[in-house]
Amino acid sequence: DVSILGQTVKKESDDDFLSKLRLNNIGFVFQTFNLISTMTALENVMLPMTIDNKLEEEEQIDRAKSLLKAVGLEDRVDHLPSELSGGEQQRVAIARSLSNKPDVLLLDEPTGDLDSNSTIEVMNLLLSINKFGPNKDKGILSPTTIVMVTHNPELECYADRILYVKDGKFSHQVINKYQIALTV
Repeated sequence: DVSILGQTVKKESDDDFLSKLRLNNIGFVFQTFNLISTMTALENVMLPMTIDNKLEEEEQIDRAKSLLKAVGLEDRVDHLPSELSGGEQQRVAIARSLSNKPDVLLLDEPTGDLDSNSTIEVMNLLLSINKFGPNKDKGILSPTTIVMVTHNPELECYADRILYVKDGKFSHQVINKYQIALTV
């Protein structure tokens, strides 16, 4: 068993419970973005809200636009993934992962396919989300817990806690007193 945000997940947990937990409490950012190729950036960000069906469509549109603005893509809302750079696609994926105001954000090699400048931009954005939410002035989110898997040791400066894995087990940890954003 594992406890996630006060909810116990067991081997016997049903799909409905697990789906709701993921939809409402956990945001996912995948290395390969997993954007829907036939949907615009705006529609991709709206997708989790549409599935959740708690907001009216106009509220979903407003929230998606706010999130895209928070990740610096307010001028790309009507673009398909194929019309976006890798860094822009990753920022759309980050915005989508935040659409239902998750408590935890899980990232799998979020910079693995990005060039060094895009990597720094994405990581600086994630550090800001971790500390303040994507747009603290608009009150979109409070600080968000981020768990990231990466093979890139240059990104350790962004973490407050680093767990190293060797042979499938945690081998040791390092605590950073200060998280540091890099510059392009």
